[in-house]
Amino acid sequence: MTELRSRGIQPHVIVCRSDQPITEGLKRKISLLCDVPIEGVISAVDARSIYAIPLVLHEEGLDTYVCDTLALDVSKRPIDLGVWASLVDRVEASDRTVRIGIVGKYVTMPDAYLSVAEAVRHAGFEHRARVELHWIDAELVPEHVDEERLCALDGIIVPGGFGERGVEGMVAAAGIARRCEIPYLGICLGLQVAVVEIARSLAGLENANSTEIDATTPHPVIALMAEQTGVVDMGGTMRLGAYPAMLDAGSQIAKLYGTELVSERHRHRYEFNSRYRQRLEDAGLRCSGSSPDGLLVEFIEFPEHPYLVGTQAHPEFKSRPDRPHPLFLGLVDAALQRAEGRDPHLLDLAALG
Repeated sequence: MTELRSRGIQPHVIVCRSDQPITEGLKRKISLLCDVPIEGVISAVDARSIYAIPLVLHEEGLDTYVCDTLALDVSKRPIDLGVWASLVDRVEASDRTVRIGIVGKYVTMPDAYLSVAEAVRHAGFEHRARVELHWIDAELVPEHVDEERLCALDGIIVPGGFGERGVEGMVAAAGIARRCEIPYLGICLGLQVAVVEIARSLAGLENANSTEIDATTPHPVIALMAEQTGVVDMGGTMRLGAYPAMLDAGSQIAKLYGTELVSERHRHRYEFNSRYRQRLEDAGLRCSGSSPDGLLVEFIEFPEHPYLVGTQAHPEFKSRPDRPHPLFLGLVDAALQRAEGRDPHLLDLAALG
């Protein structure tokens, strides 16, 4: 407080963290010693979950006090946390558990996938389910984390990433998810490895790969667009930001979104090679979303599978606690169906981390 005043800053509000409510007497003392109105002394007592904190602060009157201090007229739009309170109720009412494995190359630094982890939790809230995340190093699949152990999961996510490390493990995980009918969501690189797996296993394209991983692959099912060939400045050629996509009517993707025109954020350079589109669709893949000009494949699905979906975009960036993203909602819904009737006490997943 002294430091703030020495810099010419007069505090108007003090938020006091504590494990029990601060009494009115203590608030008056803090107000007197810190020269802050007593209405500006806020008790931020420990909450039952991080999502309950806005409700705690609302009950203390922090939002009203801030609006009054800033002379904001809220008479026409009163403060209403009803939607958020409903979210907290769903969080606390979660009475089912769903086990989702994230198979990636940066799992020793989970914050690298923070948006993905939060997006799948958001979907869990909507379904009143607690998401139990299992972080799986792609380099350990399938030698150390084999099919049996992955089949103990209710769903698998392969998120984005760059470079060749761990990619074959991701391809293996996508194959296990397809064969064992484990709900699968592929994000960016996750879409690409699913395409590679289907190309090798079902389309008869031996040694199919992405040219990012193997520049000499005989079947580059994932490759640079023609206009990018020879460009050295990688950052300058990436597709960054929001791009629209048209979804096939009646596709699983379109049903999840509830519309046939969507916009998602992108961050990638390599694309689905449309020269192989017919060959892959003949093998059972459905390219269910494309750029408006039809040149780029943005979404895939596998109709014979309960939920095998991939997007070239990063939908995790648009998910919110009270507005979970449709693709994550679909994954958790399918995972819950897989988990139904299974006794988690019979399975030991501790080794998955």
